[in-house]
Amino acid sequence: MGPPKAVRAISQQAFDEMVKENIDDLGMDPTEALQDVIDTLTLQGVDLSGTVTCVPGEGSVGDNPVIQSLDRLRQLNCDWSDRIGDEKELEEVIGLLDKLDNVCSGEGSGNAAIATKNGGVELVCSICSKLGGGCHRGLISALNTLASFLHDLQSTERFRESGGAKMVVGILMDGSQNINILNSCFSVIAAAATGNEVLKESFMELKIDELIIQILRKHCKQSIPGLYDAIRVLLTSDDNRVVASQVYGYARKFAKVGIAEALVDSLREGLSSPSLVSASIALKAVSVNDEICRSVADSGGIDAILCCIDDSGEQNNKNVARPCCSLLSKVEDW
Repeated sequence: MGPPKAVRAISQQAFDEMVKENIDDLGMDPTEALQDVIDTLTLQGVDLSGTVTCVPGEGSVGDNPVIQSLDRLRQLNCDWSDRIGDEKELEEVIGLLDKLDNVCSGEGSGNAAIATKNGGVELVCSICSKLGGGCHRGLISALNTLASFLHDLQSTERFRESGGAKMVVGILMDGSQNINILNSCFSVIAAAATGNEVLKESFMELKIDELIIQILRKHCKQSIPGLYDAIRVLLTSDDNRVVASQVYGYARKFAKVGIAEALVDSLREGLSSPSLVSASIALKAVSVNDEICRSVADSGGIDAILCCIDDSGEQNNKNVARPCCSLLSKVEDW
């Protein structure tokens, strides 16, 4: 793995001081002072993601809803020892987590970067560990918020350094029967492993392939879309730092535990399954060699794919037809 590309950054304090200097020393009005700093730093190649930019006199960093929510969560988290506090505090925590999830999940808002820069990933990992399996609603909110924070390499590295992979796999290993918790865990895995080869390796070392097949077989009649997304991401080479990804070997490990046959079973549900498209994409990611493709065919995979294609054609469902045709082409090419 090559070294990560160096990115110039600036602290919130240094940014605010530059704006203040423009106002005090150069006599700029607040709006002009702020824009000048943004333009100057951008030209210098400084990464401003996660920096709160507000016009002095019209607002402050502390007024930002992400900062406010994180500060209150940090206070509550410090008040807890190993477990959650009372019911009133728990409800407040859930409300704050849901608020963060809502403001950080939208693309282009920049709020996820603000949360990452201000310790949000580490904080929510800590909260997840303290919630454990004792509070389903709180754990689901925490996991969903964590997934919304994980948007780039910086955030996923903070997740890795916080022991996030072991924490999420630990929740899965607790044997929870709650489908929403399982789905949220796999959403975190998919977000964390995207573009991060080191985390893919960490999850594989934690035997995530064996956990996935166990959960898929146990809950074969229920929809867990995050599970299929996690398979796809774990088997996708998408880390630009890596010359030779290990995902091909991971696909073979998945195949050895029987994931191809389990995914074929998911396809047999046809258009009635809300996870049909995700399952098709996941199966395509697994089908990396002749042996695996033969196992797909031998387990009735080609017939199941053709049936889905026929049904999607009758209903003019292009969203299903495209991934199914792509999967069929890959399996038959081998």
